[in-house]
Amino acid sequence: MKKFIQSSDILKLIKDGDTLLVGGFGLSGTPLTLIDEIASSSLKNLTVVSNNLGEPGKGLGKLLLSGCLKKAVGSYFTTNRDAIKAWKEGHLEIELIPQGTLAEAIRCGGAGIGGFYTKTALGTKIGEGKEVKEIDGEKYILEKAIKGDVSLIKSMKADTLGNLVYEYTARNFNPVMATASKIVIAEVDEIVEAGTLSPYEIVTPHVYVDYVVASHYVKVGGVYVESISPD
Repeated sequence: MKKFIQSSDILKLIKDGDTLLVGGFGLSGTPLTLIDEIASSSLKNLTVVSNNLGEPGKGLGKLLLSGCLKKAVGSYFTTNRDAIKAWKEGHLEIELIPQGTLAEAIRCGGAGIGGFYTKTALGTKIGEGKEVKEIDGEKYILEKAIKGDVSLIKSMKADTLGNLVYEYTARNFNPVMATASKIVIAEVDEIVEAGTLSPYEIVTPHVYVDYVVASHYVKVGGVYVESISPD
C-alpha cells in the first residue's frame, strides 16, 4: 500500500461523524497541515480527542471556527476563548478528562485494554456517574479506553517505510495516538531513506502508520509558519 499521499487525499479517509485523535500540546507537535485540510472541507459532526483545541484561529482553533466539530474531548480549553464561547452558546459539546487520564485512556485503547481504575477525579463532577471500585481499602473510578476512527499525528522525520521520529516535546500524545485508531495519518517535516534512521531514535514503528503527508509548514524562530500552498 502506498503510504505517501498528498494532504488533500486525507479527506477520502475521513467521514462525517468520525472520532479523530489529534496529537499536540498547545501547538507543539500538532499536525497543522492535516487540520488545515479538514477545516477547508465540508466535513461535519466530528469529535476531536486532543489535549486542547489549539489557540484562537490556530491549529484545532481553525477546525472549531470552520463548523466541523460536534464535540471536543480533552484536558483544558481555556487557551482558546472561541471554544468556551461555542460551548456556552450550545454549538460545541465538551468532555473534560484529566491530562494523565487522557493519555492513559488512549494508551489502553491502543493496547487492547478496556479501561483502568484511577483515583484522579474521584469525588468530583468529572467522576460523577462512573463506576467506583474499592481496591485494598482505597476507592477508584473506572475510566474506559479511548479509540478513534482516524489518528492525525505530527512527526519531525519519517523514513520511506513510515518509521517516525519526534522532536522533543512532540512526543506528547502523538506516539500513543498512533496505536489507537483504525487509520493513522502522520504529518512529517522531513522524509529520509529507509535505513538512515537509528533504531534508537525511532519511536513509532512503521507498522502503526498507514499514511504519511509532507508538512506545509516550516519552523522559523521556534514557530511553525506555512511555507507552501495546500494541494
